[in-house]
Amino acid sequence: MTQILDDLVALLKLEQIEENLFRGVSQDLGFRQLYGGQVIGQALSAASQTLEETRHVHSMHGYFLRPGDASKPVVYHVDRVRDGGSFSTRRVTAIQKGKPIFFLSASFQYDEEGFEHQGQMPDVVGPENLPTEVELTRKHADLIPERIRDKLLCPKPIEIRPVSHVDPYDPQPMEPVKYYWFRANGKLPDTPALHKYLLAYASDFDFITTSMMPHGVSVRQETMQVASIDHSIWFHRDLRADEWLLYAMDSPWSGNGRGFARGSIYNREGQLVASTAQEGLIRQRKDRA
Repeated sequence: MTQILDDLVALLKLEQIEENLFRGVSQDLGFRQLYGGQVIGQALSAASQTLEETRHVHSMHGYFLRPGDASKPVVYHVDRVRDGGSFSTRRVTAIQKGKPIFFLSASFQYDEEGFEHQGQMPDVVGPENLPTEVELTRKHADLIPERIRDKLLCPKPIEIRPVSHVDPYDPQPMEPVKYYWFRANGKLPDTPALHKYLLAYASDFDFITTSMMPHGVSVRQETMQVASIDHSIWFHRDLRADEWLLYAMDSPWSGNGRGFARGSIYNREGQLVASTAQEGLIRQRKDRA
């Protein structure tokens, strides 16, 4: 693994400080608050560490309650709600400064045979000749505030290659549909749970912004207040986070200061490995003009 990917894997591993109690370090990605994908991935990691390895997460639903502080660690308390014959349920509370910042409910299941079908993978260009998100961002380096410039332009543990680029510094109204390829920036161990933590971590990147596309606004504009409210993932099969995955996103609705986005994640073989949904705040603050 590369050093930056090794750091991310360590971030998701967590320190167990007591029965059902874990602590995770935080990373500063240059946002105004703690990156939501970090809390999602760490909370899922905490829940998974209280289960037998033969049960795998198949769904998780989380609510963001307060902005997190990227300069402080996060403590995760796991409530072992139920261990049934086929399914296990866990509830996780992420805590900073003595207050909950995130709630997660997750369900785990044994592998079993059953009926199978899926929707077709979108026909889009492959990732090989596409520029990375960092390379695209470097074209606008002079427009990025100096306090976050290094954070946005440094190498990333998750490599993202947009299929079509949306210029965040000159947004134009367009259809709320977006595709990008992503993968871990290096080879990962053959640990299925780790690959799901990393998918959970990456699934929050640039997701709710899909609901902003018809309105010609961008998260880079100072007048926009954008934050995740909730986040859901359904895992359909095992996956490799260090191999290319296609994230297909669309937004069927926005209103009342909120936007809704949904996503489908496919591997290179066209298999649907996960589905996602998110609602977020997309409030325009004219007092920030």
